[in-house]
Amino acid sequence: MLRLQPDTLARLPADVARPRYERGALRAGIVHLGLGAFARAHLAVATEAAMAATGDLRWGIVGVSLCQPDTRDALAPQGGLYSVALRDADDDGAPGESLRVIGALLRVVVAGEDPAAVLEHIAHADTRIVSLTVTEKGYCHDPASGALRFEHADIAHDLAQPETPRSAVGMIVRALSLRQRRGRAGIALLSLDNLPANGDMLRGLVLAFADRAEPPLGAWIAAQCSFPNSMVDRIVPRTTDAERSRIGERLGLVDAWPLVAEPYFDWALQDRFVAGRPEWVHGGARFVADAAPFEQLKLRMVNGTHSTLAYLGAMAGFATIDRAIAQPALRAFIDALLRDEIAPTLGAVPGLDLDAYRRQLLRRFANPALAHATHQIAMDGSQKLPQRLLGTLRDRLDAGGSITRLALGVAAWLHYLRGVDEAGGHYVIEDPLAAELNELCSRAESSATTAGSACEAAQRRAATFTAFAPVFGTLGSDARCVAAVAQHLLSLRERGVIASVEAATAAAIP
Repeated sequence: MLRLQPDTLARLPADVARPRYERGALRAGIVHLGLGAFARAHLAVATEAAMAATGDLRWGIVGVSLCQPDTRDALAPQGGLYSVALRDADDDGAPGESLRVIGALLRVVVAGEDPAAVLEHIAHADTRIVSLTVTEKGYCHDPASGALRFEHADIAHDLAQPETPRSAVGMIVRALSLRQRRGRAGIALLSLDNLPANGDMLRGLVLAFADRAEPPLGAWIAAQCSFPNSMVDRIVPRTTDAERSRIGERLGLVDAWPLVAEPYFDWALQDRFVAGRPEWVHGGARFVADAAPFEQLKLRMVNGTHSTLAYLGAMAGFATIDRAIAQPALRAFIDALLRDEIAPTLGAVPGLDLDAYRRQLLRRFANPALAHATHQIAMDGSQKLPQRLLGTLRDRLDAGGSITRLALGVAAWLHYLRGVDEAGGHYVIEDPLAAELNELCSRAESSATTAGSACEAAQRRAATFTAFAPVFGTLGSDARCVAAVAQHLLSLRERGVIASVEAATAAAIP
């Protein structure tokens, strides 16, 4: 088959949507750091809709892959074009799909190969927004405190060699320095990662780095640039070779890197864009005065249970989220966790029926057309748990509420860190703190070997883990937290996942 590219768009089947604007007139108004599947299925899709609806073509996207060239190598021969398949299933489980080709992506730059090109794109007069999906670990910060880790290897490198930055924060600060020196206006820096107050956090990291690298620059950034907070939500699993082949057959063209995503789309963001923005409302975005309620809703309800289900499901031998949530015991547990321990920690969210949201979320997890791998979601737990589960757990402790089900989610991660599931299958722990976590597991087991009973051994394991401040902060000093986690660690080891979740579901919640 021929390859998807601008010259072959006319060959697409009639039911495949495609760019109808003049791509040659696009200008690069957005530079996106961390061009992975999520950004291409969320930011780029919304930007495509905005440009198609308004004809404002100032918002083409330059994508930046921070390390790997695979996205660039796949999409450069396609002129930046790629397809998005929105997949769902009907009440009988039959999959359905709609296809769209996205034209908003102009080019992809690999920062590791040409950091100067990244800096020039951000410093360019056309650039008005720099957005980021670099994952939690990409901010080089302490997950518990949110402070920039100046000892991080990439941050130390960027301070010493500012012209060849490796980190997202280092790239941003150096490029903003170039903008200032060239007399150009400030821009908006937009984090799309799953972090609470992500814009405020990014602002703090950028200013901390700037104050260390170029003290006068920090004041200019604070005065001239904006950092909107945002909440983004769409499930986007990793594209498999089978999906690539199947989508290619539907297109009648080879697409080297198509995407699969759920139809559900949510994006709430503050309207703080000092240099303008696309009319993203045409793509499903909503602008809000305060993004915090939406951020907390998504981090706790969606991400918190997604991670919990991933760890429990992976340990029980379920390869994908839909298979895990199809187990009655796991579905009942996640539903109870949402209803009884997470929902009570949430403030009012404008226009939201929380019970309906919970039911919709369970349906999203059950979507068999996505096949979202549990081990993919389980990655980088040390960076994810502080905002996905531990913040909720702290609020429950402060209110004197039960943490029975939240503590099982935490214990499930610690249980997962052993690297072997209930069937004896081994897997690699993918985490930026993998070495530290491996040492922590060894210390926990060493401490447990001298215990007088299985209960005491579990208590010692839980105490060792929760004392790890980079993840747990001060939670290790709370006896209620340690005891609850210990109870579940013992149950997971002795009774397994299903029996443990059944017991936690049945537990009375005061």
